[in-house]
Amino acid sequence: MTSGRAPAPERRGRPRSAAADRAIIEAVLRLIEEGAGIGELAMERIAREAGVGKATVYRRWPGRDALFLDVIRSLEEEVPPPGGGSVRDELVRLLEFLRRHGLAKRHSAVLRTVLTHVQAQPAVWREYQETVMRARREALLAVLRRGMAGGDIRADRDLDVLADLFIGPMLSRALLDASKALPDGLAEQIVDTVLEGVRQGP
Repeated sequence: MTSGRAPAPERRGRPRSAAADRAIIEAVLRLIEEGAGIGELAMERIAREAGVGKATVYRRWPGRDALFLDVIRSLEEEVPPPGGGSVRDELVRLLEFLRRHGLAKRHSAVLRTVLTHVQAQPAVWREYQETVMRARREALLAVLRRGMAGGDIRADRDLDVLADLFIGPMLSRALLDASKALPDGLAEQIVDTVLEGVRQGP
């Protein structure tokens, strides 16, 4: 039997504030840029940096790892679609995108932090690969395949090794020596140097 009374309305909490979400994620990014590792990112410290209460952080993320995964996701930027240029121009365009966005100071700091915790935090590393790295590498591989098919690049070379040759110099500068700049013209210099070595012979 029922009492005949209407069910009580469902209680809802206060809606999440997008501004608070962004302030918290920005706080983590600032701390990482300043050199903090994952182990130093206590939720209390993050809350202070963001100017919110600790409860505000915990209402959104159950712990530091979950928060850091969302920090990684916040860095995702869509790779620009093919521009229809030559293989050389398309390679330059992709490397220039990497120089300006993928390896800017903030992104480089996050990548260094992820790499230093890759064994202790495998889920974080997988998320970085899926969210940030995969689309960029696939775009590069697509241009390299086009170059091989059109005779601009030798077809007897391993695609993954070729991709590493194009990306490696920028990664080396960004990760191994943070003091090294990624100057204008670097993308062109890398592409022309590598293409000279892998160009189809007569």
